[in-house]
Amino acid sequence: MKRLVCWFSCGATSAVATKLVLAQFPDLEPHVVYHDTRSEHPDNERFMADCEEWFSEDRWFPIEIERNSSEKYHDIWDVFERERWIVGVQGAKCTKVLKRDPSRTYERPDDVQVFGFDLSEAHRVHRFRANNSHIHLETPLIDKCYSKARCLEIIAAAGIELPTMYKLGYRNNNCIGCPKGGQGYWNMIRRDFPEVFDRMAKMERHLNAAINKSYVGDGLRKEVFLDELDPKAGRGYVEPMDCGLFCQEEE
Repeated sequence: MKRLVCWFSCGATSAVATKLVLAQFPDLEPHVVYHDTRSEHPDNERFMADCEEWFSEDRWFPIEIERNSSEKYHDIWDVFERERWIVGVQGAKCTKVLKRDPSRTYERPDDVQVFGFDLSEAHRVHRFRANNSHIHLETPLIDKCYSKARCLEIIAAAGIELPTMYKLGYRNNNCIGCPKGGQGYWNMIRRDFPEVFDRMAKMERHLNAAINKSYVGDGLRKEVFLDELDPKAGRGYVEPMDCGLFCQEEE
């Protein structure tokens, strides 16, 4: 039997996308797969359990979310230390080694793969299809014109409490301390998770690499280390996109 592989990120869009395709493709063997980076909020365990119950409503057998983790790296901090790299013009290696590489070992050529691309991400789907023509991709949220806001409403209507990161005001349920975040994002992390902020600040100095940059003079880039970051910087910031398997490829 062909497999229906739903890449579940503990985000609102991937949860709703999974719910939709489980009903849409009852004849495919369902696999809901979560790449555990061991760096996300602990409330994700509760959200996954709630989603398992929700997903199982459409099947005569229970749906259990599978964990697919790196066998080489323990978490994002292990990646930063061993790779001597946080983030740069080539993207974030943590996405590649903790999500993308494990997905390559899991997938099969005839899988039907499902991602939580929402209506605003049609441009990402276009690039994805251009770079991965061998993959049978399903995009149920775009097919139904669902936005992320609509997905949040659906989850709330199902009686499922949203993950803590959303309730704290983050737009995406990424790892706590995503290296692709800007100055405003990191000031939120300083407020909500000061120990993570301090750890990343020390990691920056350890590797002599700053996550954030500012522009001075004639467009010259200046590194802004977290231990020098203005606590008021980054209002109206852009948070990193929902961290998926192909974020690094897109960057």
